[in-house]
Amino acid sequence: MSIAVSVVEPKSVEIVCDDGVALRGHVWPRPGGTGLGTVVVNPATGVLARYYHRYAAFLAGHGFDVLTYDYRGIGASRPVDLRRCGHRWRDWGELDFDAVLRFAGARDSGAPIMVVGHSIGGFLPGLAESAPAIARMLTIGAQYAWWRDYAADRRLRLLLKWHVAMPALTALLGYFPGKRLGWLEDLPAGVANEWSFRRARMEQSHPEDERSAVLRRLAAVSAPILAVGVCDDELGTPQAIRRALAYYSGANATQILLSPDDFDRREIGHFGLFHSAHAADFWLDTLLWLRDGINPWPGKVLG
Repeated sequence: MSIAVSVVEPKSVEIVCDDGVALRGHVWPRPGGTGLGTVVVNPATGVLARYYHRYAAFLAGHGFDVLTYDYRGIGASRPVDLRRCGHRWRDWGELDFDAVLRFAGARDSGAPIMVVGHSIGGFLPGLAESAPAIARMLTIGAQYAWWRDYAADRRLRLLLKWHVAMPALTALLGYFPGKRLGWLEDLPAGVANEWSFRRARMEQSHPEDERSAVLRRLAAVSAPILAVGVCDDELGTPQAIRRALAYYSGANATQILLSPDDFDRREIGHFGLFHSAHAADFWLDTLLWLRDGINPWPGKVLG
């Protein structure tokens, strides 16, 4: 399978959510010929959509239309006043992803819609009412950041960083100044606090009268899921991914654990698989799943 691609320039799009919030992103159209469907790329928390643009161009060059976007409060979708916007983590799934999914369906009616979700981006789809429209999901390090699931040897440092320092700074400033600290992008207070105070049972972070609806939406997802983890990922550990997958009770989910050695690398971590250095290995492998529904790593399945 060749990695040489012909790329068409992306087109800027604006997607308006049900509550009137406008999201900004890009559509990466396939160069021509018969399309394989649309891939929606969901970013990790505090990561700009442009981090995934090289991978989006790669997928477009191999026959997919690809949609990248920034969640509300992030990057091109950041409001003028981040302190008073009121955006929450759950809004990214319930409102943002739901609107993006409907936009993708209306743009190419009848074509399959696949989702590539990184970190929280692999969990948010289940919060959207429109999620049953998804044909297939590929998740990378997908979890919802419960601190006890972090890698044991780094858990204390991550606990202090994301669950002590982040809420303290957010309370002081009215938003989380991640960019100033070099800790990803700035975050609205609602997003930062839902991360900081996440519980073992995700639905317990929602008001009690909303929990049954949240669980219902997650269980309604029927798309097959290939959930990829890497053994040196301090956030997306096997137990964290397994905990998140348990909510997708209506989906056929396969959990994979890869190693840097599989790609002749010393390290990969939580972010490395989206680096263009992986175009000739991991990126190429993902085409088998997104295009054909074939697990490229049958020897790496976790029981």
